[in-house]
Amino acid sequence: MNPALPLHLDAEPYPFEFRPTTCALLIVDMQRDFLEPGGFGETLGNDVAQLRRTIAPNQKLLAAWRALGLQVMHTREGHRPDLMDLPPAKRHRGRGARLIGDLGPMGRILIRGEPGHSIIPELAPLPAEPVIDKPGKGAFYATDLHAILQNRGIRQLIVTGVTTEVCVHTTVREANDRGYDCLVPSDCVGSYFPEFQTAALKMISAQGGIFGWVTSSDKILSALAGP
Repeated sequence: MNPALPLHLDAEPYPFEFRPTTCALLIVDMQRDFLEPGGFGETLGNDVAQLRRTIAPNQKLLAAWRALGLQVMHTREGHRPDLMDLPPAKRHRGRGARLIGDLGPMGRILIRGEPGHSIIPELAPLPAEPVIDKPGKGAFYATDLHAILQNRGIRQLIVTGVTTEVCVHTTVREANDRGYDCLVPSDCVGSYFPEFQTAALKMISAQGGIFGWVTSSDKILSALAGP
């Protein structure tokens, strides 16, 4: 497979064409606080097993992408230790027993540098892979992601991670508005709520791909492997 040549794969609503050399794998918020037992997500009453099913498909896709020397990026949602970038409305809206910045089982919840803020070891970034620390849901808000992508000639994104209807969806919408084509492998994104997972994926590919394309990681791997 020549990564400079265009590849085609089956997707919804129609086949997706991409050049691997100008396409980045963007892995959204695969953090301990969201995916591991005892983390922030579980303290909110969520079943983390709904998210953990995405780990193995992400590992396979990440390994294949790395083997070809293609661009990988990771994001983490979190805030400054002094909470100066945390709007009060965001902190208090959940009305949970623990709020962002409070001490949790994995340190202060969603605070940069705390154990729970870190990416799960199964998908740990390599030193050359940029990690985008974002204070909001979308990966483009108050970050340098767009500048990095532009500087590296990236025009298309394969977006994976959690959660499908929140940070993944917001990132795909932001990317769409900035002119990027986005492909979302359904088995590599996850929601705590199965009904939200289904609806969010349909919303991406609706109306002729209003926000992007939806496929599976197996189809991406097959395209990368070549004939």
